Amino acid sequence: MHLRVSFALPASPATVAEMLADPAYVEAKVRATGAIEQQVDVVPAEGGAFTVTTRRSLPTDQIPANMRGFVGSQIDVRQVEAWEAAGPDGGRAGTVVVEIAGAPVRLTGAVRLLAAEDASTLSYEGDLKAAIPLFSGAVEEAAARAIRSALEAEEGVARRWLEGHEASSQP
Repeated sequence: MHLRVSFALPASPATVAEMLADPAYVEAKVRATGAIEQQVDVVPAEGGAFTVTTRRSLPTDQIPANMRGFVGSQIDVRQVEAWEAAGPDGGRAGTVVVEIAGAPVRLTGAVRLLAAEDASTLSYEGDLKAAIPLFSGAVEEAAARAIRSALEAEEGVARRWLEGHEASSQP
C-alpha cells in the first residue's frame, strides 16, 4: 500500500530542520503518539546531515480487535529518519523506515523538507507492506491509519513547538 502524508509548517526549512534534530522535540512528538515507553537517539553527521531513531511501545487500541492477536497488547515501533545535508534553499531529503517488532509490517520511503514561500512543507511518502497471508490488506490498512494518526500528532506538536520557540526568540 502506498502512503503519502504532507503538512505545511510556518517556518523556514532551516528552522524546521533544527527542530527535527532537537532531541527534546523528538521526545515530545513520540509522547504525542501515545507511547507507553520510548527511546530517542539523534546523531549528527557530516555537513549538517543527521539521523533520528525512535523506539516506542504503543497500545494496540488503533488496531482492529480481530487483528490484535497477531501483535498482543502493545506494539513496539522503530522509526529511523536519515536526513541529508541541506540544499541551497535549505530544503532536505532523506529516507524513512518504520518497523513493527514482532509483526511483519514495514514502511520504507522518503522524507522531504521543502521551502514554500515563508513556510516549509514536510512530506512522508513510502510503501507499507504486511507479510501476513490472507490478512495483509487489513493489517496494512490498520497500520496506515496508525501512521497517519502519528503524523497528524507530529504536525500538532511541530506547530506548537515552532510557535513556542518563535515567541521565546523574540526580543
